[in-house]
Amino acid sequence: MNLSSPRGVDVVLVREVTPELHSAAIQLVAELSSSAPSLRYAALETLVAHDAIDLFIASRDEDVVGMLTLATFPIPTGIRAWVEDVVVSSAARGSGAGMALVEAAADRARELGARTLDLTSRPSRDAANRLYQRAGFEQRDTNVYRLQL
Repeated sequence: MNLSSPRGVDVVLVREVTPELHSAAIQLVAELSSSAPSLRYAALETLVAHDAIDLFIASRDEDVVGMLTLATFPIPTGIRAWVEDVVVSSAARGSGAGMALVEAAADRARELGARTLDLTSRPSRDAANRLYQRAGFEQRDTNVYRLQL
């Protein structure tokens, strides 16, 4: 799957890990989370090979500028689709890369039979929250709980 946005951002569904992709992913994860461990090459390969995961990258002028993880899995009520770890490099924010990634994930989720696509975003991430609203996401009245393991 290779999609191109009007602003020259290409989105690709990753099928194979390369050293260049690994290097870019390390940098993007560092921008996403200061507490996340460095992404090992083998971990990225496991992610890309996983049946329930689709990893999308956004590139501009052959440079990887963003990525998004889509998880899809069956549950008793249907196919669940969930977006995680959306990140666009600080240098590429406002380029359309975030919207292109979200649209690619929504298209893939539909293709896989999901009826809805969920994500969470910290309230402090103003630009990300505006992006999700522009993309058609609606804020749900729900509680998100986490059990630290």
